[in-house]
Amino acid sequence: MKAILLKFCIAALLPATIACASVQAAELHVMSSGGFTAAYKVLGPRFAAATGNTLDTALGPSMGKSPEAIPNRLERGEPADVVIMVGYALDALIKEGKVVPGSRVELADSRIGAVVRDGAPKPDVASVDGLKQTLLHAKSIAYSDSASGVYIERELFKRLGIEDQVKAKAKMIPKIPVASVVANGDYEVGFQQVSELLPVKGAAFVGKIPESMQSVTRYAAGIPVGARHPNEAKALLDYLASPEVQPVVTSTGLDSVTTH
Repeated sequence: MKAILLKFCIAALLPATIACASVQAAELHVMSSGGFTAAYKVLGPRFAAATGNTLDTALGPSMGKSPEAIPNRLERGEPADVVIMVGYALDALIKEGKVVPGSRVELADSRIGAVVRDGAPKPDVASVDGLKQTLLHAKSIAYSDSASGVYIERELFKRLGIEDQVKAKAKMIPKIPVASVVANGDYEVGFQQVSELLPVKGAAFVGKIPESMQSVTRYAAGIPVGARHPNEAKALLDYLASPEVQPVVTSTGLDSVTTH
């Protein structure tokens, strides 16, 4: 009886969308990409505790050639009830008929920031000129293989007029967090979405790059075609997008879509 009362108490503290979830518990298979992972790791267990559902989560990038990438997982036929990923990559899956049209929900916006190793001087990345000088003077530069890194490699360096000067010392880092290779001293400065930089120990967050140079990545979620538990999946998506959870979302370095 205590366990039943506890579950009802937890549900009462969370958005109504959870309380409306199916009475029969389900095991939801969730695929999530890096940028929203920190928020999901807090919110997912709350959803599970309130509903009795369990979450089997696979982490991987929204795009790319790695076997862990969400599109590649779906292509192999791995089971999925929910996918959380970069918005335009989700749109591509919708167009390919792999995600249910109309199931998309908007979750958060992610901006690019920079890190250095703990204890190292923090350079100026908040102004355009400061960012340019930081990149020119850095001995080595790391950036991700996700949406932010693609933008940095293909557009940001060109927009700053320093592509030729930094090409030899800048490298895209696959699969692992950029901050980890800065923390261990392999690279002097690293750039990635803020929410992916903050959790890494040994690296110090410097700040976001200037808004005029930003590439804002929208994170969204949807329900794959053939999902075994679409009703419970929708309840999870409604919860992750609800106003009540925005303080958790923004605490991880993401920006609420309701404020931008």
